[in-house]
Amino acid sequence: MTFWKRPAARDEAGFDPAFRFETSWILPPAILFGIRTFLSLYAFVTLFTIFGWNGSHSLSAESRHSFSYFTNLTYWGLAFYYAFSALHTCSYWLTGTPFLSRWPRAFQIAHSMYYSTIVVYPWIVTAVYWALLAPDSGFPSTFATWSNTSQHALNAVYALFEIVFPRTEPLPFLHLIPIVLILASYLALAYITHATEGFYVYDFLDLDTNSDGEVAGYIVGILVGAIIIFLIVRYVILLRVWVTEKKMGNIGKFSDRGRTRVVDEETGKSIPLHNIRAN
Repeated sequence: MTFWKRPAARDEAGFDPAFRFETSWILPPAILFGIRTFLSLYAFVTLFTIFGWNGSHSLSAESRHSFSYFTNLTYWGLAFYYAFSALHTCSYWLTGTPFLSRWPRAFQIAHSMYYSTIVVYPWIVTAVYWALLAPDSGFPSTFATWSNTSQHALNAVYALFEIVFPRTEPLPFLHLIPIVLILASYLALAYITHATEGFYVYDFLDLDTNSDGEVAGYIVGILVGAIIIFLIVRYVILLRVWVTEKKMGNIGKFSDRGRTRVVDEETGKSIPLHNIRAN
């Protein structure tokens, strides 16, 4: 039996019935869990190592101020997303039913939106940093090179991994709303930081050295860039689903535990997931 139809197919489980957030089209659940765990640990180690370095070099203020920077906030977001996605993958691998399936619906929707942010925002961070903020003269130390590479280059690798390897479906257009709202909220945070701490987190937001028109141009440019990146990511994922599932027939690597049924949208028949594994 050939079953390449996307199992966005329904079943009694409701949210994510084919376990797309917890599985890969090529990696077994155990391997996906291991990679996500490693990436989460690397991100957390990076963040706390930077804190430790700052503390040991009389730069504790930089650690406190770090929570005003979009770069750092998105990197914390990557660290926590990979931790939660590893947890969901592990629970699915070991029991056949991920924790995500047992969460309240509001949390499930939030996780789906969370996924959209972590495959979009890192590209914005990387593009803006290397285009506008990276020092022309390079970095003053090996530590600065490593920390900036981790937060402004490897962050894009994190996003790329989640675009390419899991079985997630294309980003819903509705997710553009939280993407834009979070960016607007960050803009407010940047100016609150200036009002309370006396510094601009990014020079291009500085109204003292840039005209209102220039600042507005940067803001609108980043907004338009975010929308373009969202659309590119959405259609790259669509291409990945089409290539891996329709053309290659790789429905996914599933857990040997549990017997969830999905519905083939083409035939309308209910099919046990273990039957799909066998093809």
